[in-house]
Amino acid sequence: MNETSQHPAEARNPTPMPEHFAVSKSTGIKIDWSDGEHSDFTLEFLRERCPCAQCTGAHGTPPQAPDFSNPLQLYRERLKITQVEPIGHYAIGIHWNDGHKTGIYSYRLLRELHEELAGKRRSSVLQ
Repeated sequence: MNETSQHPAEARNPTPMPEHFAVSKSTGIKIDWSDGEHSDFTLEFLRERCPCAQCTGAHGTPPQAPDFSNPLQLYRERLKITQVEPIGHYAIGIHWNDGHKTGIYSYRLLRELHEELAGKRRSSVLQ
């Protein structure tokens, strides 16, 4: 197998690719996928699932995911995206107004997050 060939399972069932991103710095990101699916991610959902080593604890340290639930905090600026940048042809980098900018959201991860939300919607409809 040469370097450019795909694994047979990937060739039969490739991960859908984003065809269009709509970024709202104050509400979230919407994605139209190549298979016709649509994602609508809120800012909080994306920030809570930041895949960087600091947020996930990948370096053997406790995960440092943000906590938006402190009712006693006197002032906290509302979460916003300050910048979204493409990372090659496989991901986006999101810069947040809390200073965080190391998370690389691969298209595969974004699709997994889409499936997570779709599963939650399906289970809530069935209840």
